[in-house]
Amino acid sequence: MPTPVNVAVIYYSSTGTVATIAKAMAQYAEKAGAEVRLRKAGELAPQAAIDSNPAWAANAKATADIAEASPDDMIWADAVILGTPTRFGNVTAQLKQFLDTLGGLWQAGHLADKVYSGFTSTSTAHGGQESTLLALYNTVHHFGGILVAPGYTDPSKFADGNPYGTSHVAGQGDIPVGEQTLTAARVQAERVVKFTRAIKDGLAAEN
Repeated sequence: MPTPVNVAVIYYSSTGTVATIAKAMAQYAEKAGAEVRLRKAGELAPQAAIDSNPAWAANAKATADIAEASPDDMIWADAVILGTPTRFGNVTAQLKQFLDTLGGLWQAGHLADKVYSGFTSTSTAHGGQESTLLALYNTVHHFGGILVAPGYTDPSKFADGNPYGTSHVAGQGDIPVGEQTLTAARVQAERVVKFTRAIKDGLAAEN
């Protein structure tokens, strides 16, 4: 029987693009044999700001049943897939706020030796996909995590073109997540599960 693997997909999404990718990541990780927790970062924006944007309000309603991420999810997980839309080429405040609450776990060594990977969305093709994922991965290095990016390890990656992680160009929210992005999410989720299992097997053999 394959070694069990726990994967936490933790994301922030305002208007729903990253939420769609997160759900796909979770589904593909489950199909690859992992136990999965899908979690969203807590909202920091005021309700008035959310209500002023119909897509934002609709996504908040549609994902109301998804639990908010907690430190326990990080302890439970063997692998963590983090998702965030870009904010001026950087990580959203909401996801960063969650990461910033993990100092105690970091000090206790609970964030090290886990697999990490990331995904993002932007309005335009050059709107910060790479810089957002690289900024996110800086945190992985501080955690002592094991970064598993998709690279160009599948022919489909030469179509979507992003070796850092699954990414989607959403326009002004009018370009829905399509097959290219979903294929990228599948490749990435399967790769995360594969290498997390291999690392767990290797560590178990050493012990």
